[in-house]
Amino acid sequence: MKLASFEHAGQSSYGLAGDDGVRAASDPFRARFPDLRAVIEAGALHDLQKDVGGAEFDVTEVRFAPPIANPDKILCVGVNYRPHIEEMGREVPDHPVVFVRFPGSLVGHREPILRPKVSEQFDFEGELAVIVGKRARHVSRDRALDYVAGYCCFMDGSVRDWQRHTPQFTPGKNFHQSGAIGPYLATADEIPDPSVLHLSTCVNGETMQVGQVSDLVFDIPVLIEYCSTFAELLPGDVIATGTPGGVGAARTPPVWLKAGDTVEVEIPGVGRLCSPVRDEFSAMNA
Repeated sequence: MKLASFEHAGQSSYGLAGDDGVRAASDPFRARFPDLRAVIEAGALHDLQKDVGGAEFDVTEVRFAPPIANPDKILCVGVNYRPHIEEMGREVPDHPVVFVRFPGSLVGHREPILRPKVSEQFDFEGELAVIVGKRARHVSRDRALDYVAGYCCFMDGSVRDWQRHTPQFTPGKNFHQSGAIGPYLATADEIPDPSVLHLSTCVNGETMQVGQVSDLVFDIPVLIEYCSTFAELLPGDVIATGTPGGVGAARTPPVWLKAGDTVEVEIPGVGRLCSPVRDEFSAMNA
């Protein structure tokens, strides 16, 4: 099943997503579980599937939020596809390159991502994100997929000049509303083997990135093993797995996102995340 978090008439909600709409969780269900993170933490995803009585809305009637609006951690993995490693002039790492994003740096499906007013080097990175399903510490890779609640599309908007200020990626990856996640959380029972997934990123309808999840240098079980070793993963935590080749910074001339552009990250079986681009300065004065 596919799950979404959204806002309707100023009220936050969540529920099941279909091709043309969403069905909100019923009021009694939301009284027990205020958001999707709480549903996952309680192991109640299948209860949500059986929940009835919630209102139904067309997708045009709602404002999408990140599927997990309040994750404890957002862990992102860099340089994890060989074509991207090569185009960025880096060496294949010995260990996963992990950096963090803050929740305020992400928006939901169809919400504008913002090009910072301090930089024109705003780049696109389409990715597959893993949503953690239960507490995980020192999880072995052979058991790792048992700890997955589901998967999302992820757009890791990167401010390249700020990313390169130091060896740490944090500044260039955390500008306000610079990335996106969604539109849905596709539950793990629908995707027993995420390595068969493929993803594409389009800018204004032109395909810029194509990748197979099977080409990850560090696959999803390895990432969960590694991340659960240095941190306790909690239900609703996000692990973004890396981007394939084709980013704007590696092109000649570079292709930077600008106001009026639209970025789409599509992973068949997971969803298609659409992100219009706006200038931060214009958004602040709207």
